[in-house]
Amino acid sequence: MSFKNKVVLVTGASSGIGAATAIEFTKEGAKVAIVGRNEEKLQTVSDNCEKLGSKPLLIIADIANDDEAKRMVQKVIDEYGQLDVLVNNAGLAKYGSILDGNILEAYDETIKINLRAHINVTALATPHLIKTKGNILINISSVGGTLVPKQASKTPYYISKAGLNHFTRCAALELASKGIRVNTVSPGPVKTDFLVNSGVTSYKFEDMGVNMPLQRVSDPIEIARLILFLASDKAVGITGSEYVADNGFLLT
Repeated sequence: MSFKNKVVLVTGASSGIGAATAIEFTKEGAKVAIVGRNEEKLQTVSDNCEKLGSKPLLIIADIANDDEAKRMVQKVIDEYGQLDVLVNNAGLAKYGSILDGNILEAYDETIKINLRAHINVTALATPHLIKTKGNILINISSVGGTLVPKQASKTPYYISKAGLNHFTRCAALELASKGIRVNTVSPGPVKTDFLVNSGVTSYKFEDMGVNMPLQRVSDPIEIARLILFLASDKAVGITGSEYVADNGFLLT
């Protein structure tokens, strides 16, 4: 899959799936813009990309801030003059439940970045995606968008991903006439620092492999390769779909 002369914007690119996605697009010849809030981590990703291809455009931004999101998209256009692929990957988890009395606070913080920010960035990027005809928007969701959590405190996160899944379908139908394909990738547990970033230190994703039908959890590069497939011409007829990579998690 070649993405030569294509411009790709990846949010939440400082680690995990976002970092792996940026690196894989770079290896395939794309010009990549990487976005995150941690400059040190982003610089590490930038250095890894540069070793394998071109140096990415590094943007420090909080996409939950409307002004910063607008600046982010404009910076990509100013630098490259176009946008071909948008990967809405940034995400977080805040925990709260009805009985604990803190569900609304957790919901507001989670929805702000896991759903609202992606809707906003999509709206900001769409005029530029239309100009490059037949280009792609990929939302990174989770199997949590399908499941009901066994721990009630995870409810806000699961709701945010269910909302993102349905936004994908709605956007896919609205934007199809403009040649823009919109799809979702929903991973199960992946070996990333997402849990640590969310304040969870009692267990690791790696520990969950024993509970998966395939007896494993995924590496970020597996999800990145699926993202690249959906962004490529090999997936030209695919839109409004959800691709699950969960090692059989939803079967249990």
